[in-house]
Amino acid sequence: MFKNTLAFQTTDTYARRLALLLQPAHRPLLSQGLQGIEKEGLRVRRDGRLEATPHPASLGSALMNNQLTTDYSEALLEIITPAEHATDVMLEQLDILHRYVYESIGDELLWNTSMPCILPPEEQIPIAQYGTSNIGRLKHVYRRGLALRYGKSMQCIAGIHYNFSLHEDIFLLLQQQDRVNISPRQYQSDTYLALIRNFYRSSWLLMLLFGASPALSRNFIRGRPHRLDTFDEDTLFLPYATSLRMSDLVGYQNTSGQSVVRADFNNLEGYLRTLANAVSQPYPPYEQFGTKHNGEWLQINTNVLQIENELYSMIRPKRVTQAGERPLHALASRGVQYIEVRLLDIDPFEAIGISSNTTRFLEAYLLYCALDESPLFYEAEHAEASNNFALVVTQARRPGLELSRNGRPVFLQDWAVELLEKIELAAALLDVQEGGDRYCAALAVQRAKIQDFSLTPSARILENMHTTGYSFIRFSLEQSKQHASAMRARPLPRELHTYYSELAVRSLQQQAEIERAEIVDNFDEFVRAYHAYTPD
Repeated sequence: MFKNTLAFQTTDTYARRLALLLQPAHRPLLSQGLQGIEKEGLRVRRDGRLEATPHPASLGSALMNNQLTTDYSEALLEIITPAEHATDVMLEQLDILHRYVYESIGDELLWNTSMPCILPPEEQIPIAQYGTSNIGRLKHVYRRGLALRYGKSMQCIAGIHYNFSLHEDIFLLLQQQDRVNISPRQYQSDTYLALIRNFYRSSWLLMLLFGASPALSRNFIRGRPHRLDTFDEDTLFLPYATSLRMSDLVGYQNTSGQSVVRADFNNLEGYLRTLANAVSQPYPPYEQFGTKHNGEWLQINTNVLQIENELYSMIRPKRVTQAGERPLHALASRGVQYIEVRLLDIDPFEAIGISSNTTRFLEAYLLYCALDESPLFYEAEHAEASNNFALVVTQARRPGLELSRNGRPVFLQDWAVELLEKIELAAALLDVQEGGDRYCAALAVQRAKIQDFSLTPSARILENMHTTGYSFIRFSLEQSKQHASAMRARPLPRELHTYYSELAVRSLQQQAEIERAEIVDNFDEFVRAYHAYTPD
C-alpha cells in the first residue's frame, strides 16, 4: 500500500521526499533524529490543594539540575528527559524520572491534569526561587514579572512540551533533491520554519485528538467574567471543548501585551526581528508597574516581552544555548536545530502524562509537516488558522462543525480524515525503518477518535465526571492518586535511585559554587547587559 500510494503521487513534493527517504541507503537516518519531553506538574497535598513547601532538596537545584527543575512556581515541577533517538527510551526515561520524584516527595502527589488544583489566594502562590546568583535572581525576577502581567494563577497551568529534530544529513539530502543553492544551515532553518507553517495550518487536529482540558475549577476563575457553562457548583466546562487551556477563555491569546506580537515564520531573519523588537519595545501598561519598587525588582523590564521565552507560542524554533547565551543569539548565530511543540495537555489517563501512541503519532505528524509542501504564511491564512484553532479548542466535538480552508468551509471530520491519510504515509515510512507497525497502529488509534469523538480524551474526561458525579477537582485528584500509587508500587532499583540522588547533590554543589564566585552584588549591571543584546 505504501509503495502504491507513492507511485500514484510521484509528482507531489511530499511523495518525492518520502521516496527519497525510503531508499535503503537513506532510511537509517530516520532513526537518528532526537526527541525529548518536558512535562510540567504541580506538587499537591493529598487533599488536592497546592503544596506550599519549597522545591525539595532531594530533587536537587532547580537552577542546575537539567532533568528536575521548576517552571513558574516552587510547586510547579518540570521533569525533562534527555534527548533520545528512540521513543521507547524517551518514555522509559520519563517513567524513571517520575518514579524518582515520587520516591523523593514524601506523600505529596503530582497533579496529573493541565488545569490547576485548588489554588490559594494569589499572594500565597510561591514563585520559584533559584538562589542568589545573578542568573538565579534573573529567573526569579522574570517570574515576578509574569505575575504582574498575567497573574499567578495563569502560571500554574501545566502542559507537555515535545522536542523534535531530524538528523542533519536528511536536510542535506533534501537540499540536493531540491537543488537549492543556499548554505546548508539556512536550508535546515528554512525547512524547520516550513514545518512550523504546516503545523499552524493543521495544529487544530492535535487539539481534537489530544486536548484534555474541557473543564476547570471555579476556583481558577477567581470571580472573573467568563463564558463557560456550569457543570456543578465547583466546576466550569464547555460541552464540546477539547482544551480550555489553549483557548482565549483561559490562555494568553487575549492578553494585551502578547496580542501585539505576531511571529514571522516565513524566514529566520523575520522571526528573530519580531522577537528582538518585542523584547526591546516599551509597553505602556507594563511601564505603569516600573521595574523596581523601593529598590526591589518587580520585572526585568517594561517591554512587550521581558525575554523571548515569554512569548506564548504553540511551537518554537530552537537551538541549544551555550552558558549565558540568549535563545535569540543562538538562533541567529547557528540556525534552527530542533522545534518545540508546546500545545499538548497532560493526559490524565496516563501516569506520565503522555502515551506511546501519542508520541509516535506526533513523530509521524511532524515528519509529514517537514516533508510536505509549505507555502509562505501571510496575514489572511494566519487569521484563518487562528480561527480554526479557536473553534476546535472550544467546539471540536460539536456535530457538523465546519472549519475554513482557503476561504471555503470544510467539515472538520472530512479534513481530519484527509490529514490522517497524508500522515499515514510518514507513519508507514517510519514503520519500514523500525521493522514493525507501531506507527501505523498509533495512527489507527487516532483515526478511531475521528470516527467516534467519545474516544477523545476530552470526551472521556467529561463522561467520567458525569458517570461518577465527580467535580473536576475530584476527578483530577482521584487520577493523580491512582498514578502515584502505581508509580510507588514500582520502586527504582537501588543503583538508579542512587544515580539520581547523586545528580541532585551535585547540582546543589554547582549552584553553591556559582554563588560563591559572585561575591560582588552587580545584579543591576547583569540585567542591563542581558537586556542589551539584539541579534546582528
